[in-house]
Amino acid sequence: MRRLAMILALCALPLPALAHKVIASVFPSGDSIEGEIGFSNGDMAVGQTVTVYGPDGAELGTTETDDDGFFVFTPAQPVAHTFRADLGAGHVADVTMSAEDVAKILGQEPIVTETPEDRTPAAPVSMSDQQRAIMAEIVRDEMRPLRREIAAYREKNDLQSILGGMGYIAGLFGLGFYLAARRKLKDAA
Repeated sequence: MRRLAMILALCALPLPALAHKVIASVFPSGDSIEGEIGFSNGDMAVGQTVTVYGPDGAELGTTETDDDGFFVFTPAQPVAHTFRADLGAGHVADVTMSAEDVAKILGQEPIVTETPEDRTPAAPVSMSDQQRAIMAEIVRDEMRPLRREIAAYREKNDLQSILGGMGYIAGLFGLGFYLAARRKLKDAA
């Protein structure tokens, strides 16, 4: 009977959840907004429709992710852009680019709430627009695999997993000491 209870207790131990998180990010890319949607386990949202909303909730347009989970959207208004994609099973990607960042993409002055004296002057630019576009494309291509590796690393080595593993080890040692103590008492009797 005790063995059956012990087996049932061992079977009832919690197992680690195999959940994953939604990754969604946007960044300026020349005169467009580029974004990435996927999961923290490295699976990317392929062929996913992404709907773009303004700050008032009005739809500004749609775009679609490519085979690597990336999408490109060209803004027309210097307002905050919110990108949403329904990935199914309760997973929704939702990420917003601020109005200031969109205004910079459009080459317009951002909506400033601070006084002009508070702003720092922009650094002088010595590259042409074509050179900046080429540099941005090169950096973007180099950053894609790094972002995926960082997301996968975060998912695998979080503090909760480490503490959970230490808990299992401590539990196994406790069980071993308990059984050894019972055996010693039984032999002494």
